[in-house]
Amino acid sequence: MNSGKNIFSLQKFRDGALWPQVAVLAAALFLLITAAAGMGYVRVGFPDILKIIGGAVTGHEQWVAQIDPMLQAVVMDVRLPRILTAAVVGAALAVSGAVYQAVLLNPLADPYTLGVSAGAAFGASIALLINVSLLGAWSVPLFAFIGAAATLLVVMYLAASAGGFSSNNLILSGIIVAAILSAGISFLKYVADERVAVLVFWLMGSLASKTWADVGLTATVAGAGTFVCLFYARDLNLISLGTRTADSLGVEVRRLSPALLVCVSLMAAVCVSVTGIIGFVGLLVPHLVRSISGPDNRRLIPLSMLTGAILLLAADTVTRAVLPSEVPIGVLTALIGGPFFCYVFRKRQMGMGHGF
Repeated sequence: MNSGKNIFSLQKFRDGALWPQVAVLAAALFLLITAAAGMGYVRVGFPDILKIIGGAVTGHEQWVAQIDPMLQAVVMDVRLPRILTAAVVGAALAVSGAVYQAVLLNPLADPYTLGVSAGAAFGASIALLINVSLLGAWSVPLFAFIGAAATLLVVMYLAASAGGFSSNNLILSGIIVAAILSAGISFLKYVADERVAVLVFWLMGSLASKTWADVGLTATVAGAGTFVCLFYARDLNLISLGTRTADSLGVEVRRLSPALLVCVSLMAAVCVSVTGIIGFVGLLVPHLVRSISGPDNRRLIPLSMLTGAILLLAADTVTRAVLPSEVPIGVLTALIGGPFFCYVFRKRQMGMGHGF
């Protein structure tokens, strides 16, 4: 009897209006951002956080006249850039994962399926190894992005040479290229000598020392990419029915699929170039949201975006302000995501999952 009620409630949630669900998640994200801004070695009260953020947004300096300037600097210059970067990166990775799974028709696809993370890691490793400083703090992200973009081009070229941009060709090409790049990264670690610690720390992923420039870069790319994905959400639903069916319904699958893969891969590349490798977000969040909201990409993409932002920000807040010492965020997401994915996989194998 309870099972029937749960199924009815879940179906009612799926059939409900999208905007109330988006509003609830957006409100939860705002509250989490505000709470996270007050947490850390220096505690800041919730009312003061609201005044500092409100004063910065509106320009009303009288709102913060009674607040210690040091607290304002801690919130606006140290914590908020990191917090917002975490939220944006989580949102971008989740959207990328949802689109990968829809285009490739593979529930195990995520932003790194095509070797994007391995390419970014290889590019960043080269920059760290030779100590590139031409562009200052942007040198490593630039090399990481170049590595990710070059890897994507190679993967798509191999897939096209193997007979087209099919799911199997793209995934196999990505696995091959990622394996080669992983071997290259291992070699760079071997020859890094005293710089190996810096290289390894970057590969584990971190949101420390982020700036407003990082927020602007990731938000611009993630916003543009998410808009494109939402625009083609209906076409993604048709693609999930199969290439022939989608073609018969007016979707140019051979053009749209590669274009969307390039879009979300570039989103993931920018995120990796700024934060390092953060795994499992793009894989798990779409599964989690799909099990609740259903497979319709018009609902899945915006809900995954907000859920990914909440989960990565929550994980970063735990490692930054709760744990005794900061753990690289990529390690924490892997430790949490790995067992959870095993649970989801086992549940799916037992026929209880809600997926493809």
